[in-house]
Amino acid sequence: MPLQISERVRALGAQAQAALAEQFARIDAIAEQNTEKVLFAFQKHKVAEAFFQGTTGYGYDDLGREKLGEIYADIFGTEDAMVRINFVNGTHAIASALYGVLRPGDTLVSAVGAPYDTLQGVIGITGDGNGSLREFGIRYRQVDLTPDDKPDLPGIVQAVQEEGVKAVLIQRSRGYATRASLSVETIGELCRVIRSANPKVNILVDNCYGEFVETMEPSQVGADLIMGSLIKNPGGGLAPMGGYVAGRRDLVESTAMRMTVPGIGRECGASLGNNRALYQGLFLAPHTVAQATKTAVFAAKMMELLGYRTDPLSTDVRHDIIQMIHLEKPEAVERFCKGIQSGAPVDSYVTPVPWDMPGYDCPVIMAAGAFIQGASIELSADAPMRPPYTVYMQGGLTYESGKLGILLAAQELLRP
Repeated sequence: MPLQISERVRALGAQAQAALAEQFARIDAIAEQNTEKVLFAFQKHKVAEAFFQGTTGYGYDDLGREKLGEIYADIFGTEDAMVRINFVNGTHAIASALYGVLRPGDTLVSAVGAPYDTLQGVIGITGDGNGSLREFGIRYRQVDLTPDDKPDLPGIVQAVQEEGVKAVLIQRSRGYATRASLSVETIGELCRVIRSANPKVNILVDNCYGEFVETMEPSQVGADLIMGSLIKNPGGGLAPMGGYVAGRRDLVESTAMRMTVPGIGRECGASLGNNRALYQGLFLAPHTVAQATKTAVFAAKMMELLGYRTDPLSTDVRHDIIQMIHLEKPEAVERFCKGIQSGAPVDSYVTPVPWDMPGYDCPVIMAAGAFIQGASIELSADAPMRPPYTVYMQGGLTYESGKLGILLAAQELLRP
């Protein structure tokens, strides 16, 4: 029996899709270029069945694990990379990098305003400070955006020239902010400005949600280290957990010492039979990211047809997979999330409700019926339950299933 979607909503969906041919063609072209890049890296490193074997215990001599790091380094244009299931999420990978690079007395500068909510506890901006950078004597300064939500270049120049600044953090995606996600070109401009003002500073980029959306990565335009999650873009929907760091060899090594312990670093860390999923997920990632990007574009167009404000617009060029929809009322947020959940292959019968999620300063609602718990590359939607009541939607393993989820969300919004 087909999904219960009204003829009115299906007609709106057909109208939206018909208007997106140019956008979809652009996304497909990017996926093709990125797929060729990934395939070339696999062939260059002679990926073989032997690489898929897992290790246990200490995880010494894990050939597949180490080779995967070399492949990521090639794809992202870096000296070195480390790809591990031992990272519990993207925040863990980013935090390990920050602890690896910074020392007591150093200053961290956030270049584009406050970072994502879960990183604020790592820095010591929120929470009780237990184990935070602040507790270890690391200072923090952020350069807020200009009134029109653009990076404040003069402010960044001034901040990075101050004594003790060791690292600058750039967040590629918007997080729960209203600013636009940063293009790789914009990140390159920021890197040039920062480097001219302070040649010795380390530039770190939170690359979550952005991998393979464009044909280049921040590491190819001046970033010293990029970090991300495997249950977002680069895991291709198959990675069961984990994260990566890629960049300068010394910074990757310093991150490894914080991921485990000094003296052991990356030498330990069993893959537990997950290598095949990590390789296959990376191989699929350019295509899967394109599916998620198309889903986001379709969601924008559908919501625009219903009269809601969206960011990015359906006609905008994308820099990550996140779609903002300004629903303006808490009831509308809950309805939208209910619709997204009902379109999921897993837990479709569940009704999402706001709850006090660890790491956030207000109740958060999350719709995510995913094969991998919390996987943002799968269709999901979440929102902090506070004004302006904006929902953040991302993912879609296939455009076809993502489209159905959006149609069900639209139907919930239209329900009397």
